[in-house]
Amino acid sequence: MILYPAIDLKDGNAVRLVHGDMEQETVFNENPAAQAMEFVNAGCEWLHLVDLNGAFAGEPVNAAPVEEILKQTKVPAQLGGGIRDMKTIENWIDKGLARVILGTVAVENPDLVRTAAREFPGKVAVGIDARNGLVATKGWAEETNVTVTGLAKSFEDAGVAAIIYTDIMRDGAMKGPNVTATAALANAVSIPVIASGGVSSLEDLRNLRSCGAPLNGAISGRALYDGAIDLVEALTVMKA
Repeated sequence: MILYPAIDLKDGNAVRLVHGDMEQETVFNENPAAQAMEFVNAGCEWLHLVDLNGAFAGEPVNAAPVEEILKQTKVPAQLGGGIRDMKTIENWIDKGLARVILGTVAVENPDLVRTAAREFPGKVAVGIDARNGLVATKGWAEETNVTVTGLAKSFEDAGVAAIIYTDIMRDGAMKGPNVTATAALANAVSIPVIASGGVSSLEDLRNLRSCGAPLNGAISGRALYDGAIDLVEALTVMKA
């Protein structure tokens, strides 16, 4: 399994939110590229980036820090937040991004996901963010009546590289991931699933590893910044 350290970008800073609430932010680093290098130097093989402002604006807002991260680091990175048209997808991939994460458009314009996945094989992931089993969009601000499994299954034949599943009520709350729901999703689809939201201890990572489902990896943010998870130990756990 891959450990994806999260760098959430808001107003140019690396921050963490609680339950996706833009009013509940903690700034962890005013230099996101330096933060990215810390993760890479510790041995991380991927980076997970989120443009929080972009998720609400519907277009990239924190492009400058993302570009600096791509320039300074040599590991692949995936980015979500405000990526809602082919031109933006093409621009990010041209700039060296390994994988774009499409969330809101996966609900509102699934044909774009299919087209992008065909155009850029292995470089398009679907971000499914859910509250009580139902998908939320536009930076988690709008709830839909779309179920997590239903949305995931609709992309079975699309060629997407991964599904990033986030339980919103666990995100940033340091209460552990929703292992049961994550495992159920991973067992329901053939697309690789990455767990996100609430990963806050080495035990959480062990639980995900032994959940009975073939997870691709897990994303962790606040716990890495707070020191609740030792990054070097976590990488060992994920490769055990």
